[in-house]
Amino acid sequence: MSEERDPAQFRLGKPLVVAIDGPSGSGKSSISREAARRLRAAYLDTGAMYRAVTIACMRAGIDLTDAVAVEAATRSADIELSTSPDQEWVRVGGEDVTQAIREPEVSSNVSAVATTLGARADLVRRQQQLIKDSGLRIVAEGRDITTVVAPTAEVRILLTASEEARLRRRGVQLGESQTSAQLREQVLTRDVKDSAVVNFQKAADGVVTIDSSDLDFEETVQAVLDVVYSSTH
Repeated sequence: MSEERDPAQFRLGKPLVVAIDGPSGSGKSSISREAARRLRAAYLDTGAMYRAVTIACMRAGIDLTDAVAVEAATRSADIELSTSPDQEWVRVGGEDVTQAIREPEVSSNVSAVATTLGARADLVRRQQQLIKDSGLRIVAEGRDITTVVAPTAEVRILLTASEEARLRRRGVQLGESQTSAQLREQVLTRDVKDSAVVNFQKAADGVVTIDSSDLDFEETVQAVLDVVYSSTH
């Protein structure tokens, strides 16, 4: 393997921000985490931040339809999360909520936070700071990373997949613990809600689309790395 094709050595000493958008269940998290691991880059799961705020609001008894209250709660939320692809943890107020933020009740409410513009603006600011703190070698994934959080990233990708593939993958990710209705709520209904404030279904200018419907995990990771190589020459 040439040095150029060794992801761990690629663009050392130069900025390498990889921004990945996509709908629920497209594989963003697992693919982005593995790509970051191979690139020896940091990893940012922006969705975990929205979930962390959601659980903080729910535990505080905040009305999630009250945009002013949600925005205030977001600004004051003490959120910490790992940016290492080898460690997954999220804390709210010092409490580990890594597993709790993936519960169906949080999943069904997270769009209320994600579609509150003031809350979104605060979290975008935090995400941009985390990208800077990484030394600009990071894979960041979420809903509006290629257009709002990191529009000048060296690499911008829209990772998508068919509805069937997305439902199947999310079911596996959650250990087959969800009903069909819960999966559809988490994947399809949430996409409809979130699309009210951000376009993550169609690639913006300069964003490369990868359709992983017929690709396995390794093939999708390689497709992402191939775009990294080709986008930064």
